[in-house]
Formats: sequence, C-alpha cells, structure tokens
Amino acid sequence: MTLLVLGGTSEGRQLAEALAAQGRDFILSLSGATRSPAQTSGRRRVGGFGGRDGFAAYLKAESIDAIIDATHPFAAYMSVRSHGVAAELGLPYLQILRPEWVPGARDCWIAIASESEAADFIAPGQTAFLATGRQTLHRFANLTHAKLICRQIDPPVGPFPFANGAFLVGRPPFSVAHERALFQKLEIDWLVVKNAGGAASATKLTAARELKVPVLMLRRPEPPDCARVSDVAGALRWLGKM
Repeated sequence: MTLLVLGGTSEGRQLAEALAAQGRDFILSLSGATRSPAQTSGRRRVGGFGGRDGFAAYLKAESIDAIIDATHPFAAYMSVRSHGVAAELGLPYLQILRPEWVPGARDCWIAIASESEAADFIAPGQTAFLATGRQTLHRFANLTHAKLICRQIDPPVGPFPFANGAFLVGRPPFSVAHERALFQKLEIDWLVVKNAGGAASATKLTAARELKVPVLMLRRPEPPDCARVSDVAGALRWLGKM
C-alpha cells in the first residue's frame, strides 16, 4: 500500500515520522512555500502537481492507494481539489484538521472573513503585526494608513510590497516570552492572524492576551466534505482499519 501525505504542517511531519517508524510506504508532498523545510524520514516530493489533471496523473503514476491531507487549514482550495480527484479515482481520503482556537475570557478577538476587513478596525498611525504569511500580503493593500510588520520564515526575495511595511524573518516555534518581548519592542497595537489552531503557534495569542493587544482573527475557509480527524493519532487509527 502506497500512501500520499499532503504535508506542510507539524502534523504532516509527525505523521511522516510515525509512518516511517511503522515501515509503511509513503510519499510526503510539500508545496515548496518554505524554501528550507524541516527534514523528515521517507520519500519526499516538493512542488505543485500541475493542476487537477496533473494531480490525477501523479496519483496513477505512483500507484497511490490512499491520501492523508495534512495541509494548512487555510489551504482549502488545494484540499477541496485533492479530495475531488481522490473521489473520482475511488481513493480513500482523510484530512487532519486541528481544532480551531477559541477565545478565553481575557482575550479581545474580532473575527473577520478576509484580510481586507482589517482596515475597518486598525486606526491611522497604529502598528499591526501580520502573522498571516506572505502569500496573502496583497490583501492588505487598503491598509495604507497603518504600519505593517509581516513575519515570515524565509528571508524576503524582494522589498515589502507597500511603503508602510517591513518583513520580519523568524523560524518558529516561538515562546510566549519571545512573543511578548517582540510585541513590546515593536509597540504592536493589533495582531492579525489566521485561525490555524495548534498549541505551537498559539504563543502569540497568549502574549497578546497578557499585553491586552486586540486580535483580528481570520475565519477558516470551508474544508472538503471528507473523513476527518483532529490529530496524527486519529490518522494512524484510520490507517489501522484499512
């Protein structure tokens, strides 16, 4: 049985290590968004598939028997497309989708549907920390009245797309103490973040709570209508029943 793992998250890496320990035949697929991804055991491929037809051709060429989708919760377009192709080919498909973050009593969160809505809340002259990634940075084009700081893993290949912003390079995980000190140093007024879930990346939310920094929380897109578990242990149980 050959398994395709669509990775790009910590769950994808953890699943790859678990599958390797079990001696399973699998391929870990990464989109290539991060230039130096963490090393994992087993076979690995990097890059896109060339659309829907290219993905179907790849699945047939590699004799894939099942797919586990461990992509980012906001990679919904790819997940929906991948599930659709798998359904057409009759391949079992499972998504690992970590639970959403939920605000506590001392959190000040405002849910928004798109990045462009941030301009409705951030006042002129304020500083916004964009923990949303460089891929969607263009959606903040209307936020010209504020100072923007976008953190990304890889060093930028070009200048910040807007005159009012700057990149900050850093590779997670970050401790609460690190995030708190960073927000204080940069005098952050707003944190803008995708509701990705997960404990490792929640430290910035804890720091924001302690500093009373309000958070604009991007809602998740709709996931595919498929079998779903919340963690790697659930995925291994699913595999054990096949």
